[in-house]
Order: sequence, then C-alpha cells, then structure tokens
Amino acid sequence: MKPILTPSEAAAKIKDGMSIMAAGFLSTGSAISVWQELAKSNVKDLTIICNDTTFPDRGHGLMFEKRQVKKLITSYLGANPISQAQYESGDLEVEFSPQGTFIERIRCGGMGLGGVLTPTGLGTLIEEGKQKIEVYGKTYLLEKPIRADVALLGATRADEAGNLYYEGTFRNFNPMMAMAADLVIAEVEEIVPIGSIKPEDVHTQSILVDFIVKKQ
Repeated sequence: MKPILTPSEAAAKIKDGMSIMAAGFLSTGSAISVWQELAKSNVKDLTIICNDTTFPDRGHGLMFEKRQVKKLITSYLGANPISQAQYESGDLEVEFSPQGTFIERIRCGGMGLGGVLTPTGLGTLIEEGKQKIEVYGKTYLLEKPIRADVALLGATRADEAGNLYYEGTFRNFNPMMAMAADLVIAEVEEIVPIGSIKPEDVHTQSILVDFIVKKQ
C-alpha cells in the first residue's frame, strides 16, 4: 500500500528553495489540489520546472501572485500574464528550453545520462553559454540533464500500490518527470484496488511514486 496524503500534507513536504517539476500542459495532468495548498502557504524561493506557467487561477500558475517562485525552467510563459510580467521586469529568473529539448533533458536526468545533443536553438538566444559539439561535421548544442527535488504529478487513476494511469492528454510530461525527481507525489482523481489497472495500462510504475494524493 502506498501512503496516501491530503493535499495539505503533500504541500507541507515542499520547503523554501526546493526545485519542483510541475507536470501538466496548461494544467491538464497537473496536481491541482496540491498547488492550491502551496499557494496558501508561505513557501518561497522555489524553482519550478514546467512546460508552461498555466493560468493565473490554476495549478502552479497560482504561485506567481505571491512571488513564491524564484526561477523557472520552461518553454512558454504566454498564457500567464503575471509570470510574463515578472520575467519582463527582471523579478523572475527564466531559463527557456524548447519543448522537445525540455523533455529530453528531463529524460536524461531520469536515465542518468550526461545530456542530449541537439541543433535546436543554434543561432538563437538559447545557445548562449552552452557548449557546442561537432559530430560528423554537424554542430550541436549540449543540453544538460534536469532533475528536481520533487515532482508533482497529476494522474487519472492510481491503484493502492501506486501504479498510475493517465487518460488521454493527462499523460503529457508526467511519466518522464516521475523518473527525474528525488520525491514523487501523484495527485489522482481515483484510487482503485491493486489489479484494477491492467499491466499494459500502467504508465508510471509504483516504484517511482512515493505518495498518492486524492484530488479534492
């Protein structure tokens, strides 16, 4: 049996200065209830690793109004005017990573690899400060792995052992992020008995999950 937490108990595990992988695509597949609790807390100086900053009223988008985020590693800011304004004013440190590169860096972090070579970003701001490597006469950027202290996932279903199933687009970045964090908390819509999820439908294995949260 995997330990089950309330959203507030899960949020209490996040401390000042931690790095958090925020799964989800514009909040789809996000740990909505846990982020709501975090936004009520006084936790600060967080590094958020996310595809996007969702919207000001949901998911980790809630964290910007109280300026609880110090740094972002992300692909997109445009849907959240608060995070965008903080970036433009210099109050928020942002490391942009193209979406494909972003998830490959997380995969490298989870697999123990030293990085990924990609031509994406050559000749743009993305290449600044990065090592270039030539392979067979072609130049690539070395994009380094990403890991985090915590991953907050959003799944459709978990069994009592902690195996996760994501319906449709809920899957997005969740399975990769589950592999690249020291502590993994999965918020789910439903908890079912062991055996209720067919083996071929397990998208994240229980060994990767530390705690389950029932979505409120």
